[in-house]
Amino acid sequence: MKKATYSQEHAKYLKKRKLNLATVWALRIGVLVLLFGFWELSTALGWVDPFIMSSPSRICATIQSLYRDGSLFYHIGVTLAETLIGFVIAVALGVTIALALWWSDTLRRVLEPYIVVLNALPKIALGPLIIIWFGTGSKAIVFMTVLVGIIVAIMHMLSAFIATDKNKILLLKSMGATKLQILRKLVIPSSFASFISMLKVNVGMAWIGSIMGEYIVSRAGLGYLIVYGGQVFKLDLVMTATCILCLLAAGMYFLVVLLEKVLVKNTEN
Repeated sequence: MKKATYSQEHAKYLKKRKLNLATVWALRIGVLVLLFGFWELSTALGWVDPFIMSSPSRICATIQSLYRDGSLFYHIGVTLAETLIGFVIAVALGVTIALALWWSDTLRRVLEPYIVVLNALPKIALGPLIIIWFGTGSKAIVFMTVLVGIIVAIMHMLSAFIATDKNKILLLKSMGATKLQILRKLVIPSSFASFISMLKVNVGMAWIGSIMGEYIVSRAGLGYLIVYGGQVFKLDLVMTATCILCLLAAGMYFLVVLLEKVLVKNTEN
């Protein structure tokens, strides 16, 4: 492959852009280091009670303890599997239902009030019913994850489908395009940005749903560790599980960002 050549001005622009990106990442890491450093210093100097607030050093010690007894990756794996399965199902069903609602105006007018009500319903209120329906295993937690994320997916994608340029739709119709062709050639491609935005939002919703489910009923997972740690006043365990959750959620979010870059690059090519 031939190496791409750029003008001097464009090369300067790319260099400036890379420098800006490096600066942003350095500042991000610096803020994180300062935050954890101040946290550790506050507990070491007795400004806050380490029993209540824990500290980075105590969290590291708790992680080592969980790793030594073999439970660290087990609990991470349980929560990660439940979250990913619920995320995928919620996105797939949400996009499919949004397509169906876009396709049929009558169906949309009938179901839209129910979707709004379901979105406003506190999902935690369905906890006892979910336990009765699905038992006390992972199925209940996955269902809670789907329930939290599916409405977000439906509403995001339906709004994107409906917002498609009406003039372009009329133009395609005047050229004899069928509704399926309009969907494939115009509606879906124009909704790409909204789809990525929906994925980013649903990453957080998936973790909320899975942890909410583990609060209600779980025998393993990071949510289980948080509940157990709170019950027996092992607050180091609570903070450790919370920090691991933050890392996993951030990692999943950056995977969506990476997917966006790959799809944009393929679209441009």
